[in-house]
Amino acid sequence: MDRRLEGVKNILKKYGQEQLLDNYEKLDDRKKEKLLDEIEKIDFDLINSLYANTKKPINNGEDEITPIDYLDKYKLNEDYKYYENIGKKAIKEGTLAAVTMAGGQGTRLGHNGPKGTYDIGLDSHKSLFELLADNLKEEGSKYGVTIPWFIMTSRENNEETVEFFEKHKYFGYQKDKNIFFFIQGELPMIDTEGKILIGEDGLVKLAADGHGGIYESLVKSGMTTQMRHMGIKWVFIGGVDNCLVKMVDPVLMGIAIDKGVTVACKSVVKANPHEKVGVFCRRNGRPNVIEYSEITDEMAEAKDKDGELLYGESHILCNLFSIDAIERMGAEPLPYHAAYKKASFLNKDGEVVKPTSPNAYKFEAFLFDAFGEVDDMAILRVKREEEFAPVKNDDSVGVDCPKTARELYKKFYNIDK
Repeated sequence: MDRRLEGVKNILKKYGQEQLLDNYEKLDDRKKEKLLDEIEKIDFDLINSLYANTKKPINNGEDEITPIDYLDKYKLNEDYKYYENIGKKAIKEGTLAAVTMAGGQGTRLGHNGPKGTYDIGLDSHKSLFELLADNLKEEGSKYGVTIPWFIMTSRENNEETVEFFEKHKYFGYQKDKNIFFFIQGELPMIDTEGKILIGEDGLVKLAADGHGGIYESLVKSGMTTQMRHMGIKWVFIGGVDNCLVKMVDPVLMGIAIDKGVTVACKSVVKANPHEKVGVFCRRNGRPNVIEYSEITDEMAEAKDKDGELLYGESHILCNLFSIDAIERMGAEPLPYHAAYKKASFLNKDGEVVKPTSPNAYKFEAFLFDAFGEVDDMAILRVKREEEFAPVKNDDSVGVDCPKTARELYKKFYNIDK
């Protein structure tokens, strides 16, 4: 231990992060060991680079932003059946898997536990996880297959999530046979001076690396290897908080296969030109998603010859990838975006500091930043009321909340109020 501790001290001195050991002697042996493990895993050069980027102004001025083509699912006419039949064949062959990103907690909903365990208030009192499981099982039964289900948790909620599934007998799935759990990546949080924080538990203050970490997590955890072993060629990735997510969609699969693209995404048309959502576009000729803050009013309001918004296709985190694309995107980390947050921490005297305003940076990768790695992708516009009922806010906000999701779910499934 002494030799190991000295080695860690030398690393920290080199990078000016000696504060990570300020409270080392106050920890028990188990936590001492864990803290050293965490420090040894930190890529300090990456942390320095991320910190330096927080000081640079954001500049998208040199990027050329142009509209991107899309297909409307309900205007395909005779092509609808054509694409559907291609997708049905692929699903029946057992080439599709579903991935649910479920690393979050239900804190904003006033829920104490993983967000996937949240009950949106249906008479059945089914959790988000069970609603998704029901849909997967129902769709699989149509094609005579079981759709393998991969669930990305976080260090924070993994144990609770797995226990929840055990308690509910995995909703008819079989662990390590057709349902698998893997943990999202994390990065240290740093203060405004670039110093890595220590959390209230005495260990490195870590935060999930954003939904863009999904590719790297799937590869590093061995999940893509497992998928290949199972004969999987296509992977649908969606969030746990959309109770109407359609993970098995033969039309989307058929379009991807027919057009020879490795990524196919769903969109819903913006509720209004200035809705605060990311929208699909081309950035310097390649597929991308542009944040609402990057679009001028003129661009947001621009329409095509048919009166449709030029930048009207909202990214709703419903994306289909070939397994080749996931492995390629997971080979290297995506660029990280800094978010300025409030973060409690231990100071050098071992006292817990709970700030009242933002004091630290967390770093997240965005799933859609990988879209620029492909030459082309397919976008399928779907109906919001049929496929997009997210639960992000509490009912007081009035949108994307349990009440709105519950209403959409009941209406879609024709459940009596």
